[in-house]
Formats: sequence, structure tokens, C-alpha cells
Amino acid sequence: MRRVAVIGTGHGRFGVRKDATVQELAFEAYREAVDEAAIDPAEIGATWVASVPEYQKQRSLAGVIQEYLGLNPRPVWLTEAACASGSAALHTAWTAVAAGLYDLVAVVGCQKMTELETAEILALMGRVGDVQWESVFGSTFPAYYALFARQHMARYGTTREQLAAVAVKNHYYGARNGKAMFQKEASLEKVLSSAPVADPLRVFDCCANADGAACLLLASAERAKSLGGEVVWLDGLGSASAPMSVLRREDLCSLPSAVEASRQAYAMAGAGPEAVKVAEVHDCFTIAEILALEDLGFCAPGEGGPFTLAGETRTGGRIPVNVDGGLKAKGHPIGTTGVSMAVEIVRQLRGACGERQVAGADLGLTHNVGGIGQYCFVNLFRRE
Repeated sequence: MRRVAVIGTGHGRFGVRKDATVQELAFEAYREAVDEAAIDPAEIGATWVASVPEYQKQRSLAGVIQEYLGLNPRPVWLTEAACASGSAALHTAWTAVAAGLYDLVAVVGCQKMTELETAEILALMGRVGDVQWESVFGSTFPAYYALFARQHMARYGTTREQLAAVAVKNHYYGARNGKAMFQKEASLEKVLSSAPVADPLRVFDCCANADGAACLLLASAERAKSLGGEVVWLDGLGSASAPMSVLRREDLCSLPSAVEASRQAYAMAGAGPEAVKVAEVHDCFTIAEILALEDLGFCAPGEGGPFTLAGETRTGGRIPVNVDGGLKAKGHPIGTTGVSMAVEIVRQLRGACGERQVAGADLGLTHNVGGIGQYCFVNLFRRE
């Protein structure tokens, strides 16, 4: 297996993008990645497109994107794993380069969500749960994560203030990210007083549907080194699954897929959680970030709330987390999210994040959850 590097990153603006089609969103990010890498697009051997098709009228979206990017007749695949589609595409693309099938490939995450009504989106998201025993009774994503939050509160004494601290922190960094959907800070009082959604979660505990795209260019070690400059390697990959139904989960205070995926990634990279300098975790709801801190080993079970409230997940803390605003402030165009996370980490390792930069970042992590934990991908990126 060959070592694989990220040689180019591209990221469009997230939000309500009425100014662009999904193809145009994809091109926005792709063009930025190609320009950054300074490569000839003719070198790209294949493309992986990450998107969840139900949110767009176009079926077989990968073919449309490949044509718009001008990459025919090279092969293209559509990769879908709910909200973890971007990381699923990244994993499969990494495998193809590592195995020697291609020397340079593109991974494009793209999604248009805001053309649907909120009720339609809630129904679609709810069907990521078990349609036989759960979503048929009206379960929604906020309701599922409210169950996790209630269980965590009952077992560990987690408070609403601790949940709200996640939102306050992520909106602080979102206000400093020009690509984020929400670029305005939120006070603790504003978060706590926002409208209820699914107790104990309120509006500011929940991420927003968004449009947007991101792109990564992966290359073999030989091709990456030939370009010169500092190389960022994708050295640790982990992936796992969990039962579709929460009825069949043994514990609602942890996502078993995240624990297993992180174990694999740490083992492959030869580094533990204590070595990670910056992380992007899947904060679709504030409780999700707290669960991630514990599942990834950044703090002990039950300590995620106090850990956050104490500022340990801010720059200067033990492990800066979601310093681009996370899903909470940046937005969550679901097929794009995993790719977006990787773009942020690669740029952090290159020292290219301006006032959001984490000092001394040489090992970064992404944690991308699909559905309510049915899928999880954890990646470790290294700068040498």
C-alpha cells in the first residue's frame, strides 16, 4: 500500500445558495483545489462524488458533476453514507490511490438542501432511522439526539449550560470563518433562551441545513513530493457501523461506531488522542460534540460537558475542536460535510487559517457520523 497525501483543497461558501446549481457549487470548490495544487486536470484519474441524492431533483448526480467539471471520460462514483458521505468518498478514494490504481484523484462533496421545505427535510432525515420500527412513528433527528442528551444528563449530570457552551464556542469561530453559513457570535443567554425543538435541545443546539461544496485532491507519495512544498498525509483511517435502530443500542451515552472507528485510526497512524492538536467532530447537535469528545478519548466518559465549559476545546485549550464553526455555525450540507472537515484540518496543518489557526498543529483528526451513528469515519492527517 502506498502512502497517500492531500495536495489540493477547495471550499465554497455554505448557506442558502440560490445563486448556484449543485454543479456550480461543485465547480467552485474543484477549481479552488486545482488552482491550489497547480496541477493539470488531465492528471486526475478518477472522481468520487459525495452527495445524498434525495435532496436534489437530479438522479445519478455523479455523472452530471463529472461532465460539468470537464473530467469525462474518466470514471466517477457516487458515494452515500448519509451525513458521512464525504468521509466515505474520501476513504474509498484513498484506497484506490494507496493500491496503485490511480496516482491522482478528486473527491468532491456537494449538496443542495435549501430548495426543500423544512418538513420535507425532517421526513427524509428521519428515514435514516429504522423505517419499520422508528421513523414510521414520527421520529426525527432532533428527537434521536434529544434521547442521547437526556440519557447523558441522567447518568453524568450534564447540564443545559454545558450543551449551550458548545454552541457559543462554535458560533464564536463561525464568526471568523468567511465560508460559514452563520458568521455571528451567540451568547450563552441567547442559546439557552432560544425556542425548544426536542427537550432539552433548543434551536441553537441544532445545526442548519445548507448548500455548499468542498473538494480534496489526493495523490501518491511520489506525485505529491514531485510538486514540492510541505506535504499533508492521510495516515490513519477508521470506519465502523452500528445498528440502525436505537432500540437495539446497548448504550445511548456513546456511539459505538465512533469508538471503534477511532480505535482503528489511532492504531493505523501510530498515535493516540493525546497527540492530536486540532479536531473536526460531527456536531450536528451540541450533545453530539460532547459525545464525540468522550468517544474519541479526548476526555473520560461523562466529562465532555465540564471539559467544554472550561474552555478546553477552544484555541489554547487541551484540544481545539471545530474552530471553523463546525456543523453548528458553518452549516451542514450533508454530502459535503466530511470533505469540508478534511479541508479545514489540512489547512490547519499548513498554517493557513488566519486568526482561527491552532499553533503547532501537526496532527489533526476528523470525525464524521452518518445518521444517528449507523456509520462513522475517523481520519488522522499528519504534517511532517
